[in-house]
Amino acid sequence: MFKNLLIAATGLVSTSGCYSESTQKKTDQPNIVFILADDLGYGDISCYGNTQIKTPNLDQMAKEGVRFLDFHSNGAVCSPTRAALLTGKYQQRTGITGVITAKDHREVGLSLSENTIAEALKDEGYVTGIFGKWHLGYAEKYNPIHQGFDEFTGYVSGNVDYHSHVDQEGYPDWWKADKLANETGYSTDLISQNAIDFIIRHQEKPFLLYISHEAPHSPYQGLKSKAIRHTHPPGAVNRVDFSTNESEKDIFPVYKEMIEIMDESIGKTLNILKQLKLDNKTIVIFCSDNGAPKAGSNGALRGGKGSVWEGGHRVPAIIRWPGHIKPGWISQEVILTMDIFPTLLELAGSVKHTEVDGVSIAKHLLYQKPLVSRTLFWQSADSYAVREGKWKLVVNGFNAKPELYDMILDFEEKNNVADDHPNIINELQAEFKKWESKVNKGVKKIS
Repeated sequence: MFKNLLIAATGLVSTSGCYSESTQKKTDQPNIVFILADDLGYGDISCYGNTQIKTPNLDQMAKEGVRFLDFHSNGAVCSPTRAALLTGKYQQRTGITGVITAKDHREVGLSLSENTIAEALKDEGYVTGIFGKWHLGYAEKYNPIHQGFDEFTGYVSGNVDYHSHVDQEGYPDWWKADKLANETGYSTDLISQNAIDFIIRHQEKPFLLYISHEAPHSPYQGLKSKAIRHTHPPGAVNRVDFSTNESEKDIFPVYKEMIEIMDESIGKTLNILKQLKLDNKTIVIFCSDNGAPKAGSNGALRGGKGSVWEGGHRVPAIIRWPGHIKPGWISQEVILTMDIFPTLLELAGSVKHTEVDGVSIAKHLLYQKPLVSRTLFWQSADSYAVREGKWKLVVNGFNAKPELYDMILDFEEKNNVADDHPNIINELQAEFKKWESKVNKGVKKIS
């Protein structure tokens, strides 16, 4: 059953062996716009079935590109997925196994020894920028400009007040490069404005633009909501002055507004690419960093943010590249966030050796070629999941009884068939133990 495992499932592979028919010439290097939503669920946008929230720009993007039905975040919470995205590795190898919190991890971050996608693309002649959420280190030494990004405007914590830009512990958190430099405005609008300005300024050179939205992560605030976080002077006993309650009593209308404002900003980004005649030169990728919490919708999927059931990590994803990617098609391949790294290197024409766990999906995007079968893993706190072909093993807790689901017949994870397939359970558990020992070897984890 497991003879066709791809080496990337358990060990690092080099991206240098991936390049053939879809490799780009240096003069044809595409611009790259990667848009990451925060806590957006599988059922939170209209092209994934939501009838209450209107996302016409994402819907149009799906019509012009490929929409993924089985795309997964590497983690079920924020920081791990971002580490996997930037490094192309399972986040466990980087030590970013959980949320880097504002309270307990202000000196923790993604190691500067890691080779990020920004650093790799800078070596290929790209100018690089990130606007919005970082969440891979609070300390200035972990700032994005020390991790391969030429420009950064945004915040380094897990979330900020959308209006005052204060983090969960009462610290001001809006940066220009590695210096605090607050801007006035709603965070989603500011992220969009800075991203569009970056495109305009760098339209003559290949660029990597990482638009890392805050929406629709809490605090749930719309354009007219009041700021709920305010800083105290340095040295004050209480650094923060805000209620743990949201500024709005009825969350859904605000949640809906937050997503629709983000969709509008995505439309503005796509429009500027058209206006500058960069449409056919730019690949645009959209996805979420994990599933939605209770405020959002994961559609028919079981579980939500933090869970290794599908609702925790199966997320909406769309990729668009006019003239290169067939419009309006749907992919059912199982893809992870970490696959973006080798994919972008291939499309940029890189032939350098970069060890990653992800696999390039470039040929799948350009020619609809199927991916090679592989075993995939998720781990969140004391729970884990393993996916091999149609089978998914779920273990919720150290001493929990294993669950097994047929993902072709039961992607909602309603019918646990573990008792009918003990051999499959044993094989998948053995695969997990091998994987865990390799990715955790010699790595200091967040505690």
